[in-house]
Order: sequence, then structure tokens, then C-alpha cells
Amino acid sequence: MTASSATPGAAPLAAPGAAPLAAPLATDMGLPDYVVRRPKGFYHSLNPATKLALAALEVVAAFAIPGWLGPGPVLAVLVATALASRTMRSLLLIGLAALPLVVSIMVVNLFLLPGASDPIGRLGPLAPTWSGLWFGLLTTARLLAFSSAVALAYVTTPVDDLLADLSRRGLGRRGVFVVGAAVQMVPRTIERVGEIMDAQRARGMDTEGRIWRRARGLVPLAAPVVFGALAEVEERTMALESRAFTAPGRQTLLRVPPDRSIDRALRWLALAGVVAIAALRLTGRLG
Repeated sequence: MTASSATPGAAPLAAPGAAPLAAPLATDMGLPDYVVRRPKGFYHSLNPATKLALAALEVVAAFAIPGWLGPGPVLAVLVATALASRTMRSLLLIGLAALPLVVSIMVVNLFLLPGASDPIGRLGPLAPTWSGLWFGLLTTARLLAFSSAVALAYVTTPVDDLLADLSRRGLGRRGVFVVGAAVQMVPRTIERVGEIMDAQRARGMDTEGRIWRRARGLVPLAAPVVFGALAEVEERTMALESRAFTAPGRQTLLRVPPDRSIDRALRWLALAGVVAIAALRLTGRLG
């Protein structure tokens, strides 16, 4: 068969004895990113369940191990992982979002820690203490370890991969839907607020300037955000029904994340680490 008589769309045949020609990329065939997505590194390529297990180990270590031996090494591991997976910027943004909570923790513990009797100085009727400062920093480190561990798993795991893996492991359709809606709620709300603000600016609304003017501009955003969320729920419900969401039988997944031997080994190690830390903590060997 000559090249001109080959079937349209078929991959070209290599000449006898020659190296096989590369198959056409899936992206060139019009397939969506969900089907052809390739990991961007080792941590990105881990199974979603493995990332959740590692995050659980890091959270347990940060809170169960006393002193700085818990959150200190955990934060160091998280920073190294974020740098290797190129997600440090996302973690910093999440850390900035937690800044008001961090400030409140520091202020409350610095001035109002019960039983603290080692003042740093006096600010009128208030006396900040060294014990309060130390406890506030330790609490902040644990909070950052918790939020960073969860955030690292979130920013390196596409939502559709997480949902496909949960469905593959036996979680029902309603459970998968609840998890997906919860995970996507905050990003979708932020996206919807941005769309509404752009629309309001196009209609002449002033959302720039001083803080009081920006706060006043938030009032007209409330109703569109709420009504838009309700309308989206209805649209999603209709879309699910049109795709036989309540049909009996097991779903056929288009693609599931790979679950390699390294993933299973890391999950077992994470589980063993959680059990060991909990046992040492309950028996008093960790202090």
C-alpha cells in the first residue's frame, strides 16, 4: 500500500528495517487535557491518595511531636517539596491569606497567655511575656505546617484526578460529587466574584480608591454572587441528570491516575509513621 492510499487519519507506517515513527500526540488528535495530562515532576505524578497520606503524616507529626521537633522539620520538608515541585508561590499566597489568623494568635498569646510570669516589658496595663511569644510562635508554626501540607496536596493534584481516584477506590457517586463541590467551591466563588466585578466596572461602578469606597462597592456584589451560586447548582443538577448520574451500575472511568508500587510503599510508610507517632504520644514517650 502506498502512502497515498493509506487510511486517512491513520499513523504513517515505517519502512522495513527503519526505526518506528512516533505516534501522533494525543493533543494533536483533539483529546482534552484530562485524557493526555502528563505530570510535571515526581511529586505531581504521585497518586492523590499518596499525597493525602503524606499530608496526614505531616499534620500528625507537626501537632503530636512536642516542641519544635514537630513543626520545624515538617515545615522544612514542605518548603523543599514546594521548591522541587515549583509550587512555592502558591504556598506563599495561601500563607498570606492566613496572615490575619497568625496575627491574632500572636497577639492573644503574647499578652494573655495564662500562667505566664516572665514579662518582656510593659505597654501600659499590658505586659507581653516571653512564654507567650514562644507559645505563639510554636502555635503559628503548627498552623502553617497544617495549612501548607493540605495546600501542597491541593495545588499539585487536579480535582478530576482526585475524584477519579476516589471513584476508583469505591466512593459512591454522591460522595464524589460532595467532595468535588467542596473542593471547587472556594475557587469557583472567587472566579465568579471576579467576573461580576468586571461586569460592574464595565457598567460604570467605581470599585477603586479608598477602603470605604471599595467596601461600599462590595454591597452590589452580594446578590449576584448568591443568585449565581444558586443558578449554578440548578445547572449542575440538570447536567448530572442528563449524564445518568442516578443510573444503576458502576461508572466507567475514562482515565484513572496511576497507582504505582512507589505510591503504595509511601502510603504504607505514612500509615506506619502516623501509628508510631500516635503510639509514642499516648504512651508518654514523646513527652
